[in-house]
Amino acid sequence: MLWFIGLGISGVDGMSPSTLKILKKANLVFFENFTSPIPKSDQAKIKKLVKNRFRLAPRWLVEDGKTILAEAKKKKVALLAYGDPYIATTHIELRTRAELEKIKTQTVHAASAIPSLVGECGLQYYKIGKPVTVMREQQSWSTVYYTIYENLVRGAHSILILEYNSDAKFFLDPKDAISSLLSAEQGQRRNVIDESMFCIVASRVGSKKQGIVAGKISSLAKYDFGKPPHTVIIPAKMHFTEIDALKVFAKCLDEPFDNSKIQKISDQMLSKYIPKARKALDEVIKIFKDDKGLATVIENAQLYIDDAEKFQGEGKEELAILSIGYAEGLIDALRLSKGIDPWT
Repeated sequence: MLWFIGLGISGVDGMSPSTLKILKKANLVFFENFTSPIPKSDQAKIKKLVKNRFRLAPRWLVEDGKTILAEAKKKKVALLAYGDPYIATTHIELRTRAELEKIKTQTVHAASAIPSLVGECGLQYYKIGKPVTVMREQQSWSTVYYTIYENLVRGAHSILILEYNSDAKFFLDPKDAISSLLSAEQGQRRNVIDESMFCIVASRVGSKKQGIVAGKISSLAKYDFGKPPHTVIIPAKMHFTEIDALKVFAKCLDEPFDNSKIQKISDQMLSKYIPKARKALDEVIKIFKDDKGLATVIENAQLYIDDAEKFQGEGKEELAILSIGYAEGLIDALRLSKGIDPWT
């Protein structure tokens, strides 16, 4: 028998009567310590409750799973985790393996930190976009950068889950994460992140020392957020009720405002390419004004530019980019025929 038990955001103090009953009859209790740091006081309380049946479970033990599954085949085993047990993909994979090996499983669900911190910040959960994990040694910051960009374009809030390494006793500082995002902007140059962006940092959610601080990146860069865990939220367009709640629930270093002025990459491209194409077409018209045989080609280039503007206005960016591409192709062909560099 294998129980997957969530302790919620309050940890051991928030255990339900059903959880206590399970722990008392379990032959072996594993307490995983890699999805969230475990206070020594919580470890002590669990050890006192289950006595010598307690085992701390590092990441490798749960990912490997063989020891836990072998014990669960012949004993009543419980795996404890903060939040809900299935927020961690390792736990879902372990339960899948258990079921395939004919080991009976049961679950005790509990509040997860993610929806909890959203509510504690006064935000509306249905407006949360795709979350993304931020690592200290991020191999590709483009993944984080474009996740934030896509969420903002959709009007969705972004949750940045900061790296926690239990073995190294390391938790990524929010200021380091934000600094890396600013560096990513220098590489991507899509006008997504700058020092005026409004962010929220939620710290130690569910504990007695919970802290929520909000403000511009430039303001947060100077703030001491205290002990981990921390989570960064980049809000998109906020409803007025979200702003009202945030002012009450959080320490606002700056007046809350939307990060809703983000422009789609396609719109950024079209805003650059359409005027450029019109200017190039005007030059071509001057050069070929007396060549009646090319009038149709010039007219088609003009129509493609007009179509690009129309499609952009209708939100059909893909068609707009195709149209401006066709227009530029015709214009470049005409300029090359006269030996003119099409890119000047």
